[in-house]
Amino acid sequence: MSNDALSRLLSTRDWLMADGATGTNLFNMGLSSGEPPEAWNLDEADKIRTLYRGAVDAGSDIFLTNTFGGNASRLKLHDLQGKVHELNRVGAALGREIADAAGRTVIVAGSVGPTGDIFEPMGTMTHAVAVEMFHEQAEGLKAGGADVLWVETMSAPEEYKAAAAAAALAGMPWCGTMSFDTAGRTMMGVTSAAMADMVEKLPNPPIAFGANCGVGASDLLRTVLGFAAQGSERPLIAKGNAGIPKYHDGHIHYDGTPDLMAEYAVLARDAGVRIIGGCCGTMPEHLVAMRAALESRPAGPRPSLDTISAALGGFSSASDGTGDTSGDPKRERRGRRG
Repeated sequence: MSNDALSRLLSTRDWLMADGATGTNLFNMGLSSGEPPEAWNLDEADKIRTLYRGAVDAGSDIFLTNTFGGNASRLKLHDLQGKVHELNRVGAALGREIADAAGRTVIVAGSVGPTGDIFEPMGTMTHAVAVEMFHEQAEGLKAGGADVLWVETMSAPEEYKAAAAAAALAGMPWCGTMSFDTAGRTMMGVTSAAMADMVEKLPNPPIAFGANCGVGASDLLRTVLGFAAQGSERPLIAKGNAGIPKYHDGHIHYDGTPDLMAEYAVLARDAGVRIIGGCCGTMPEHLVAMRAALESRPAGPRPSLDTISAALGGFSSASDGTGDTSGDPKRERRGRRG
């Protein structure tokens, strides 16, 4: 499927810049806590256009649609399960409109987040039902003009595989990231090595794979180095949070500065990442600094863990989850001296 827009763009560039946060930006525009962001695709279309345009104007080559929770299971919490196709279609169509007006190639990536359900045998979700839910969402995104499906923030391998199967049913190219937030593993215990292995065994592997969200830029880059160590030839994705969340004056604030995110972007590129973006807390001003650094700073050697922690702050746990110390308690290493 290398005739898709993302593969074509990757073939012409060493790196691509993805977008930043969806939620953080929408909360700043007035979305209230507990309100489904996807409803804004219909009710506040101009604000969604503003969200997408902010990423494009800041230099993003790829942006994600406002459809992260656009599956029936998540939308049912708001009695919107009957609008899955429409909310996804419109979320992608608004993106297509902004991308097509950009004057350069910009990829519209249809965001597909987790269902929020636990899979059998621990929970009730089955592979067949998950595939059906993701397929319904994928068809909406495809109808709206998304270039690629962007499966993100997954923690269970079963859910990642179900989303892959749905992409195949929809005839859509896809990318997929997991969130490594528990001492270098996903919440369901997947390591970077296990994910790299799983991706290559899928009947329809993603165009690119990697990590997003998690606990901070340092940890995310350590996970990326874990992918690179497996020797995968597949393009890698890094979408790290803008620093660490702090509760401040009644709202969550991420402490990562544009300068910190610029450092992170360059280190990600030097670690071999091809698609570099931000997750929670990443605003247009962070993206502008990231793009400027990626364009102006020469490529360097693959960074060591010491280089990463010196530039971005220490790791949240002693282990990346792949060694023998994965059961160790989390240790704060922020006060480390070089």
